[in-house]
Amino acid sequence: MPHLLVSAAHKSSGKTTLTIGLTRAFRDRGMVVQPFKKGPDYIDPMWLSLSSGRPCHNLDFYTSSDSEIVESVSGYGRESDIIITEGNKGLYDGLDVRGTNSNAALAKLLRSPVVLVLDTRGTIRGLAPLVLGYQAFDTDVHIAGVILNQVGGDRHESKMRAVMEHYTDVPVLGAVRRSTGLDLTERHLGLMPSNEDEAAESRIAGIARIVSEQVDLDGIRRAAEQAPALPMEDFVPPVELGKVSRDLRIGIARDAAFGFYYADDLEALARGGADLVTVNTLEDSKLPEIDGLFIGGGFPESLMEELEANVALRRSVREAIEAGLPVYAECGGLMYLSRSITWQGEKREMVGAIHADTVMHASPRGRGYIQLEETGFCPWPSDSDASGNKPIHAHEFHYSSLENLPAETRFAYRMLRGKGIAGGMDGIVYRNVLACYAHLRNTGRHRWTRRFLSFVRDVSKSHDVGAG
Repeated sequence: MPHLLVSAAHKSSGKTTLTIGLTRAFRDRGMVVQPFKKGPDYIDPMWLSLSSGRPCHNLDFYTSSDSEIVESVSGYGRESDIIITEGNKGLYDGLDVRGTNSNAALAKLLRSPVVLVLDTRGTIRGLAPLVLGYQAFDTDVHIAGVILNQVGGDRHESKMRAVMEHYTDVPVLGAVRRSTGLDLTERHLGLMPSNEDEAAESRIAGIARIVSEQVDLDGIRRAAEQAPALPMEDFVPPVELGKVSRDLRIGIARDAAFGFYYADDLEALARGGADLVTVNTLEDSKLPEIDGLFIGGGFPESLMEELEANVALRRSVREAIEAGLPVYAECGGLMYLSRSITWQGEKREMVGAIHADTVMHASPRGRGYIQLEETGFCPWPSDSDASGNKPIHAHEFHYSSLENLPAETRFAYRMLRGKGIAGGMDGIVYRNVLACYAHLRNTGRHRWTRRFLSFVRDVSKSHDVGAG
């Protein structure tokens, strides 16, 4: 399993675009490419999943143990020809001064060679001390090559190659010219997700063509082949999911408005006995026959007119909630369940199950890693494997806030770190609904999917008893 990490000197260097291009370029060569993304990201993995044709999995020190990270890479990557992990931020950037959760820390954990993407605008000879410094800063990190990005032309490229060859022993594995063909649409929360971009496939194909022409793919593969073998941890491959007995039908809102889901969370729901049923909030007129509903994050504000127009589904969701349907909603899902969304001077009606109104703002109202402590109102049964009431590690990223909350609102979580919904609280509990700004991650530290499915089964049993 050849593997490598694509990182950069700093964020916004173009590593996401180039990683998308690399995964598709290798796929176009007939190779099986397994992508990973470091950190609590949804949008980049959506693009990488589409470009590679395989679910992209997240690697996050904050929510997962080191052994879980290694197990994920070795397990999901075992049938691939090459594993490509996209970093986040700069190579050595992290939460603490020691960089314990940095890209460099991940590279050392996995013993992955690093390909460094360098934004070359405004520099030539300055590349050498930058690369030499990055090499010397941590000699346990193996920088196997660099990709020069945003190159101005032939003369610019030739000078930079000469500088790199004269002063360093790091090979140049590509020189990518400035091009509008490499642009991905950006907006208020970053890149536009691939599920909203009707031209996503053609964009990926165009990026892959440029990368194939301007990056040494054979050199990239040789760099990946320098990686030592990953330990083959105990791992049940996804193909085994076909053998799982399914006793629940869980609706998953997946469309242009909602698409923020961790691939392994959905897999965990399936492993737990759930048949995942897609719900299109823009087109479906009513909910299908389901035992529970999961509405993940997304950008409902961008499609609030279309969501409002689907009156039939909004009514179906509200009636199902009033009838006791178990629902878990995160961020965008919380916004959808509120009474309304106001953005850019417009106000649109939403489901109305959550008695509050969503208002979008120009700057983030909550952003980054968070810690939650349960209040006792969480409707889900506790995890029998959990030891004590340990804080739940999660993340939030929202530009919206909830207004007009009733004073008697019950919350499942107290915020030990982060903003949440209001007053240091998160996780609105209403009937069998849990709706929060927090994005949970199903890992050994918190098996939320198991708890949610147990709750759905308990509700289903109580309804069966009542019906009898």
